[in-house]
Amino acid sequence: MSHPSSSISPFRPTAFPLTLRLHPLALACALLLAGGAQAAEPAAAQPDEQPLPEVQTVTVTGSADKQSYLAGDSASATRLDLSLRETPQSVSVVTRAKMDDFRLNSINDMLASSPGVTVESVETDRVYYTARGFDITNFQYDGVGIPFVFGNVTGNFDTALYDRVDVVRGANGLMSSTGNPSATVNFLRKRPGTRLAAAAGLTFGAWGNKRLDADVSVPLGEDWAARVVLARDQGNSWLDRYALRKTVASVIVEGRLTPDDKVAAGYTYQKSASTGNMWGALPLYYTDGSPTMYARSANTGANWSYQNVAVNSTFGEWTHRFGNGWSGKATVTYNLSPSSSRLFFVSGIQDRATGLGLTSYSADYSSKFKQTLGDLALTGGFDLAGRRHDVSLGAAWAESKIGSYSAYGTDIGSSLPGTTAVDGSYAEPAFGPGMDAGGYTDKRKNAYAAVRWNLADDWKLLTGANTVKVDTRGSSYGVDSYRSASKTTPYAGLVYDINRTLSAYASYTAIFNAQSEIDANRRTLAPAEGKTAELGLKSELFDGKANLSGAIFKTRQTNLAQLEGYLGVDAYYSGVNAESKGVELEFSGQLARNWQASVGFAQMSMHGDGGADVKTYIPRRTLRSATTYRLASMPALKVGASLNWQSRIFLQDPTALIHQGGYAVLGLMAQYDIDPHLSLRANLNNATDKTYLKSLYWNQSYYAAPRNASVSLNWTY
Repeated sequence: MSHPSSSISPFRPTAFPLTLRLHPLALACALLLAGGAQAAEPAAAQPDEQPLPEVQTVTVTGSADKQSYLAGDSASATRLDLSLRETPQSVSVVTRAKMDDFRLNSINDMLASSPGVTVESVETDRVYYTARGFDITNFQYDGVGIPFVFGNVTGNFDTALYDRVDVVRGANGLMSSTGNPSATVNFLRKRPGTRLAAAAGLTFGAWGNKRLDADVSVPLGEDWAARVVLARDQGNSWLDRYALRKTVASVIVEGRLTPDDKVAAGYTYQKSASTGNMWGALPLYYTDGSPTMYARSANTGANWSYQNVAVNSTFGEWTHRFGNGWSGKATVTYNLSPSSSRLFFVSGIQDRATGLGLTSYSADYSSKFKQTLGDLALTGGFDLAGRRHDVSLGAAWAESKIGSYSAYGTDIGSSLPGTTAVDGSYAEPAFGPGMDAGGYTDKRKNAYAAVRWNLADDWKLLTGANTVKVDTRGSSYGVDSYRSASKTTPYAGLVYDINRTLSAYASYTAIFNAQSEIDANRRTLAPAEGKTAELGLKSELFDGKANLSGAIFKTRQTNLAQLEGYLGVDAYYSGVNAESKGVELEFSGQLARNWQASVGFAQMSMHGDGGADVKTYIPRRTLRSATTYRLASMPALKVGASLNWQSRIFLQDPTALIHQGGYAVLGLMAQYDIDPHLSLRANLNNATDKTYLKSLYWNQSYYAAPRNASVSLNWTY
């Protein structure tokens, strides 16, 4: 379990060839897509039904679009407003409708429902996200990249602020300060509408959980509007002693200064406050290698442990239309995130016979993270050879600073016999003199350029490059560090329109990813580098009411961080080579009148040097699905189900093999519209009461929630 570290290793670029062979499943993918395209061929392609989140307003009132699992255009991959079929990468979208239907109120739950994404909940309040075998470290807000310096997320943050979330799988170095072959997650904020609209919701759930939501959009004259979003979520948990409180508040004001100038400014506050939280989790095996058997409610968090994490984010943006199809956008963002915690970690391996072997490790830890970002983007087009071609240009600058403080318990190493490690009774220790745990300044500059060449009516070629420079100065637990690295990575994507509803594409990009993990000497690993390629087919079905896609991918990466052991409670890593390849299939949209669905299947393999499996804690096959249907005989009633499945995973620790079998988690929902403005919704999670571990990312873990239910009363105006 690692704290953020700023120690640096020398930058050593490595290059190698990349080849991509046709996977057998790709044939099935092609046949499925071709069949869907043939069925849809008689109808001409229709324009997307949802408004474009980045350039049009969004209201909170109900509409046919707002009930859809189908997304409109996306600029998340290129900053060019393209349909998903025109984008030469795999793109999944979690719409507001899906988030509401299945109460995906946390970012963790939302991403866990996304095809090809796994959520590694290593603790109650710390999580890693992965896709295609690699950690997700690229995040955007309204298309503006946020350098993800730590590699993990601490805190439990909410989705109330977002109208939709785009997940662009594969390396997205074109739009991010660093490229990673996993995915880029773009959170698209709720924006003010042109008329008065409001929504509110009250939810009661298991373990005394209560939630209040409010969302109001107000016009401020003819050209201005504001939107306010509030949410409060609190309650206990299936875990002993663990309780969580979340507070969310956001206000965005936007309007026009002139017909060609639009400005917006916003402030967001999110706080996640937990008590009885875990630092680390349950030991998973005894000294003889046999698995431990804890209750599903078992928790290593002490009665006195807590963790508070807040994020204050302020942004301003200015959009200007130059004419002739050109526009520019400037965005400035300032993020401030303080945190404080008192943590209790259970160290060691227990002897089954004597109950001895576990010891205590306590800490008082606090930090303050500051981040300033500037982003400039320019899009437009030019005429050449009788055709119009699209252009996307941009530059960004970011400075991230952190200072942290640690004090450790004077009781470190005290024995935890019997059930002491999980009953919460361990007394709060005295903490020794504090120390500067580390501080650093991370500066990143990047610029990109992309051109979408209109080669012919049915051929489009996207070419571009991103150049980035990363400089870090600071220290980690007394170890001085310095890092300076730069790289220019190319990108290319080709799209061929087979007919009016079916397209084939290929894309290629190089990878450059500055890493935050430390080695055995507390030095930050050198950047990971590599190359990735992707081939796919995309189809619009049922007169544009649904999308179907399939892709095969292959990625090679060098110096990828792999867990090797622990320095106290801080994890250390080594750099390894890895190759990931696989297949993805996805459907989203309307299957029939009143029937919405999203289904995604992913299969992958991942090998290191010598062909050995690596990162075996990541499932090789996953299925993410959700569907809702409004009954024709009772239009006020909507019913639905979600099913998330993953194959077996395991972790080979030095002294034991830890195993989690494959499992499926079923969710059910039903909503009854009392009148056009008032509805009642019930959700049943883990309906079959499946018992499973949250993650095997580390050699400690904890159990997921058992069967639980909630009821919501929702009002819209």
